[in-house]
Amino acid sequence: MSSKDQAAVRQLLALLEARYALRVLWALRDGHPQTFRLLQDSVGGITPNTLNTRIKELREAGLLCHGGEGYCLTASGQDLLKRLSDLQAFAGRWQVGLVKKTPATPAEASRPA
Repeated sequence: MSSKDQAAVRQLLALLEARYALRVLWALRDGHPQTFRLLQDSVGGITPNTLNTRIKELREAGLLCHGGEGYCLTASGQDLLKRLSDLQAFAGRWQVGLVKKTPATPAEASRPA
C-alpha cells in the first residue's frame, strides 16, 4: 500500500473512530431518511451537541446529506456501509466465541483447564 493510500485509510479511520460516528452511519443503513430527533433516538445515548458535531463531520466527508425528509447516506456513505456489511456477521460469530470462552459460573472459573 502506498503512503498516499495509507494516509487515506488513516484519515477515514480517524473520522470513523470519532465517538458515535459509525453508529450514526449504521442507524441510516436501511436507506430511510431520519429527522434529527429520530436519528438521535436511533443512535441512543448521544447528546444533541455530539450528534450535531458528527453530522457536520460526516456531511463534510461526503458520507451524509440532508434532504427534505431528513438525514440520509450519500452514495459514498452507502458504499462504505456496503463494504462494512460483513461486520454484522462477524460480530455475531465473534460474540458467540466470547461467550464460549467466558466461564458460566465462578466455580467453572476456578477449575483447571
